[in-house]
Parts: sequence; C-alpha cells; structure tokens
Amino acid sequence: MAEIIKTRDIVKLYVMGVEELYALKGITVTIHKNEYVAIMGPSGSGKSTYMNIIGCLDTPTSGYYELNGQNVSEMDDNELATVRNKEIGFVFQTFNLLPRSNALHNVELPLIYAGMSKSARMEQAEEALFKVGLQDRMFHKPNELSGGQRQRVAIARALVNKPSIILADEPTGNLDSKTGDEIMELFDNLHAQGNTIILVTHEDFIADHAHRTVRLRDGLVESDKPTEKGLKYNKAVPAI
Repeated sequence: MAEIIKTRDIVKLYVMGVEELYALKGITVTIHKNEYVAIMGPSGSGKSTYMNIIGCLDTPTSGYYELNGQNVSEMDDNELATVRNKEIGFVFQTFNLLPRSNALHNVELPLIYAGMSKSARMEQAEEALFKVGLQDRMFHKPNELSGGQRQRVAIARALVNKPSIILADEPTGNLDSKTGDEIMELFDNLHAQGNTIILVTHEDFIADHAHRTVRLRDGLVESDKPTEKGLKYNKAVPAI
C-alpha cells in the first residue's frame, strides 16, 4: 500500500522569552493510503501539535514531512495553504460552518478557493451531501440543523475536494452519545469506500473505530499498534 504520510524525526520547539518548550521531540510515523488511524494522548502529549503539522497548519522546527509524495516540511504559508486545500479534508469538533450560509454553500467553499466553476462546484457539493445522507437538507442553514446534521455537513465539506486524507479532530466532542455513534458509523463507511482517515481523540471508544492507534506522550510515540478491529480487518483482507 502506498505511503501517504511520512514523518521522520519531527521536532517542534516553542520559544517563549527565555523558556524553550519541546512539544514534539522526534516523531517518526508512516501512514498508508486507506488506513484508518487514531492519534491519541493525554493533554500536553503533543497530539494537537502533531495534528497541526500533518494538517499543514504549522511547520516543524526540524524533521521531514512528506504528504502524498510532496515534501511539505519547508513550505511557506502560501504553499501550505495550497496543499491543505487540495490534499486534506478537515472535520472539527466545533463544525466551523458559516451560520448565514446553507449546507450546500458551506460544502462548496473549498471548491471556490480552488477556482472551480460554479456548475462543477454545485455538482460536487451535492454529491458530497448525498454521501453523508443530507440530500434533503441542502438548503438548510446551520441553525435549522441538529448537531449531528451540522457535523455531517462538515464531513461533506471535508470530502468535497476528494482529498488524500480526512483529518478529524475530536469529531464527536460536541455531540450526544447516540449522535456520536452515528457519526463514527459514517466514518467507518467512508473508510470502507477507500478514504484515508486520521482521528485525533482522547476517547478510547472513538479510537476503537480505527484500525490502528498511535499514542503520544511527552512529545514522543509511546506506542503504535493495531486495534482489535484492525486485527480482524487485516485477517479478512488477503495480502496482495
């Protein structure tokens, strides 16, 4: 399986006056196409910093990061923004939807930034909303949708550019348990359709949906191993 994320010896140092804080102390992780990975760790473990780096929201102090064959370790902000819009679909805990825009317009936003024509945008945005089961809510604004429906709109927006990876940060954090289960079932289905999914979470029951768990502690990889679900999946899928 092709490597889609390759991080080698990733270090992130924050300098605050005379104080130096190492958020990451040398992270080496490889993620392959169509993997379903949970990044876990307690507060202060470095998981949010690592997420920002693999999401091209930040750059490492040192180390090497390759995303889908591109060295993004030393890109400037404009180059990172281009890669981010093309390669990564973000799903946030707080949904991050425009309150005055309907679901269709919220989903098409990444395609506007990509310079796509209006007709092509509408077609892809509608397709993404169909994938998350919201074809009958396209013209509803966020305040006319439930929390679970808002998160589905956010997931459709993450899918619309057909990104290399879907990066979800605590995607059920603002949802009740039943709705959270429905959203995780949606992620399971998206993975089954061939999407590469990376979850950032501190919840074990959320991470259990993934096929592999990478645990960080104090800026280092504490463990990297398959989940029970991942072991069953690997047994069911014959090696090529």
